[in-house]
Amino acid sequence: MNAPVANMELEAAIRAATEGLLREQRPDGHFVYELEADCTIPAEYVLLVHYLGETPNLELERKIGVYLRRIQGAHGGWPLYHEGALDISATVKAYFALKMIGDDIEAPHMARAREEIRKRGGAIKANVFTRILLCLYGEASWNDVPTVPPELILLPRWFPIHLSKMSYWARTVIVPLLVLCALRPLAKNPRGVHVPELFVPGVPAASPRAPHQSKYWSAFFTGLDRVLKKVQWPQGPRARAIEKCRLWVTERLNGQDGLGAIYPAMANSVMMYDLLGYPPENPDRAIARKSVELLLVVKEDEAYCQPCVSPVWDTALAAHALMEARDPKADAAVAKSLEWLKPLQVLEVKGDWAEERPDVRPGGWAFQYRNDHYPDLDDTAVVVMAMDRAAKAGIAPEYGEAVARGREWVEGLQSKGGGWGAFDADNAYYYLNNIPFADHGALLDPPTEDVSGHCVGMLAQLGDGGQRLEDGIDYLRRTQRADGSWWGRWGVNYIYGTWSALAGLAGAGLGPDDETVKRGADWLIAIQNPDGGWGENCDSYKLDYKGYEPAPSTASQTAWALLGLMAAGRVDHPALVRGVKWLTARQEADGLWTQAHYTGGGFPRVFYLNYHGYPRFFPLWALARYRNLKATNSRRVEWGL
Repeated sequence: MNAPVANMELEAAIRAATEGLLREQRPDGHFVYELEADCTIPAEYVLLVHYLGETPNLELERKIGVYLRRIQGAHGGWPLYHEGALDISATVKAYFALKMIGDDIEAPHMARAREEIRKRGGAIKANVFTRILLCLYGEASWNDVPTVPPELILLPRWFPIHLSKMSYWARTVIVPLLVLCALRPLAKNPRGVHVPELFVPGVPAASPRAPHQSKYWSAFFTGLDRVLKKVQWPQGPRARAIEKCRLWVTERLNGQDGLGAIYPAMANSVMMYDLLGYPPENPDRAIARKSVELLLVVKEDEAYCQPCVSPVWDTALAAHALMEARDPKADAAVAKSLEWLKPLQVLEVKGDWAEERPDVRPGGWAFQYRNDHYPDLDDTAVVVMAMDRAAKAGIAPEYGEAVARGREWVEGLQSKGGGWGAFDADNAYYYLNNIPFADHGALLDPPTEDVSGHCVGMLAQLGDGGQRLEDGIDYLRRTQRADGSWWGRWGVNYIYGTWSALAGLAGAGLGPDDETVKRGADWLIAIQNPDGGWGENCDSYKLDYKGYEPAPSTASQTAWALLGLMAAGRVDHPALVRGVKWLTARQEADGLWTQAHYTGGGFPRVFYLNYHGYPRFFPLWALARYRNLKATNSRRVEWGL
């Protein structure tokens, strides 16, 4: 049962996966795959069109309707991820969008959704962002949402509540929203569609204290919110605040890639410009509106809107997988990918990260095509490792200056405790997650184990990591859980975090006998599914998590577990052999893999992602690395080499 995979079978699987991945490379060298979230983004897109009073594309609306109906859960509502529990906020938005499209509210799928919403207290029990949307349509009162005055943008940086103390995604979403919440516009809504049937008379708004929030901090901020609701704001400072918000957004508009390059910020920027009287043909409003359209995925029978796009991330990870293949055609594709990536390095713009680290030179890569104000540490570390690795293998020329600047930026944004966040250094003002507006619990960007594992791996691979590398290793040792796993912020969840940490530590020279490495590998082996694969559910982010709970095996999570075990030196372990067999047995006719389950993290407990590229390139990476290590009888594994 645990015999090694036959060489011919393994080689055939690797060759088919390599050829399949190469077919998906774009002509200019990059890779980009669909990035799917839940129903909220396509629902919000439909409602945005009607908020603005635009003439809708009826065929596009029809296709979005098909998509929304398909992903409705058996429970009658909409989940945040495949086969997840009903989420009231998502369900309210999907129902509203389908009613806007023209679905009969007495149709079975609408009646079931409405019943489930009302069972939970009605639409007023949705989260803050959903209630704001309802206010913009006149469905709810502004008294039912927290007060966030635009004067927030005028406060000095030392003030406890300041935009620079929030995460990049919160900043870009909130600033245009400050204008909307202050001026309180009403959607044009030419079809006159409303959803009074989603409300239960007499039921108050959602609790001001979310489950993650402290009782005492929440009481303080709730009291503050009551005071803010009674304040008569002077017109002079308010006008200055709104103008500063407008200038802030315009400076970061980011061309056709949009504000922050994420849908909620883009949509809010369009609504802000509309509210401020910008006509549709105004260049700023027009480009902001175009950025939203570029997120659409339109297929023959259905359509949806992505939360953002992931070309840099997809391209860098695909390059690592193809380098493992050791195939001349794959090597040529890698060289082309790196040439595409090189000019996307941000070398001139000092983004918001410079608020905390003003003396650091820019040098990072963003996740999207362009997002110069918001490059991230994760993409930068992975791109730098790919460039360095390709040069050492003779696949591509040395990208000396690009690698050096990327390293300099990553080193400069290391947080005080030795770890790395995604976009900022030391963004760990945890008390802010207690403000009423932060009921999602995702206002901050503190250091995390997964990003830190990648940054440790980068420093180790480049050599001469010095004290920064030692501090990163210490951070990973401290954050290992009692069961041996590590939390994964941007991938689901402990499987992703454990692979990321083990890969970084292996690159730094920690061997199989190191207790930290041993415990991480033992945890991965202990949670392997009986079928030989690995899986983990998005429920693992729950606040009362007590340990791993079994979930269906997926291609990407199985690949992460295999890569983690190989990093830990368990190349001959029976669990590894079973995992390799699981992957080879489930390879599809095109040589690649697919999966329905979401394995990407957005905001824990609030927003998850289905990276369609993950089952395309991670399994190739794992299978080819297994072959390469077995062929050389090697136990020394670095992140990329």
